[in-house]
Amino acid sequence: MEYASLSDSLLVKLLKIGDEASFREIYNRYWYILFNTAKRKLYSPEIAEELIQDIFTDLWARKESLEIDHLKSYLFGALKFQVFNQIRSRLVQEAYEKYSLTNYSAHDRHTENLLAYEDLFNAIENAIKQLPEKTRSIFRLNRLENHSVKEISVLLHIPERTIEYHLTQALRLLRNYLKEFVSLSVAFLVSF
Repeated sequence: MEYASLSDSLLVKLLKIGDEASFREIYNRYWYILFNTAKRKLYSPEIAEELIQDIFTDLWARKESLEIDHLKSYLFGALKFQVFNQIRSRLVQEAYEKYSLTNYSAHDRHTENLLAYEDLFNAIENAIKQLPEKTRSIFRLNRLENHSVKEISVLLHIPERTIEYHLTQALRLLRNYLKEFVSLSVAFLVSF
């Protein structure tokens, strides 16, 4: 039997009874035109080819239960549905990627800020530990516990002028220590 000369309706009837040659003829007759249409809509030959394969796979799998009045309309309707689903899927994926980039970037920045704060806090603590004991205790009372110079003078029985000297020394030493920390941090960030 010459399948190329058969009408679409006869090919569908033969397909329903499982005739593989009729399926091949339908495939050969419509594959290229469906592929070109899908490629124009999706701008991707790979995705277009995959969609057409899905349409024909589904046609063969459901051959006995399909009610097809007009084969060409049926195939183009299936293609329209597949293209629509593909575009919708792509839009959902793009929206998710945009959402992920926005939210994860904000989360990453927050995490980086917390880590930077923790590093700076540790650097300050280490710098304070480097101070001489008396200077360290005066600095802690003044800067960390918010006592005034006068209160510290009364508390430690030391003249206010001495308290000011220790605070000046503490700030100078901390500034030098933290300058090195900041230089190392900047060098580390620039290396990435």
